[in-house]
Amino acid sequence: MKILAGNSNMPLARAIAGYLEMPLTDASVRRFADEEVFVEIHENVRGEDVFVVQPTSYPANDNLMELLICIDALRRASARRITAVVPYFGYARQDRKPGPRTPISAKLVANLITEAGADRVLSVDLHAGQIQGFFDIPTDNLYAAPVMASDILARASSQAVTVVSP
Repeated sequence: MKILAGNSNMPLARAIAGYLEMPLTDASVRRFADEEVFVEIHENVRGEDVFVVQPTSYPANDNLMELLICIDALRRASARRITAVVPYFGYARQDRKPGPRTPISAKLVANLITEAGADRVLSVDLHAGQIQGFFDIPTDNLYAAPVMASDILARASSQAVTVVSP
């Protein structure tokens, strides 16, 4: 198993790798002068299960392209299975047609991730549950509230706790 980090949230990728006591995969994700994304994987991933940690938060378009190119690079490097770890799924608010002649961009992004070569997607608190159905590959939507609640209760011990917003 290997963990590849995009540039979107390097601290998160490092925290995941640290928790799993694994190094991040040696790779560089950089940009050419015209802002095109270039990914180079510096170690062998042939036959490996690789998790790509890349939220598609602001700037959504840049981070999405970086995710897609990372997935493509892994596929071309013969990774056995590629899991896109996308804690923040950009375009999730566009999960339905609010009117005529409007796209369902969340479905398009799901198609792009699948076509790039991902075998599975792992996300956190998707904007709408139906987005899981937009994917033609297994998709896991994790919920942060139970983890956060248990952590808050453990830290609060005997203190009274009030949650103002979910």
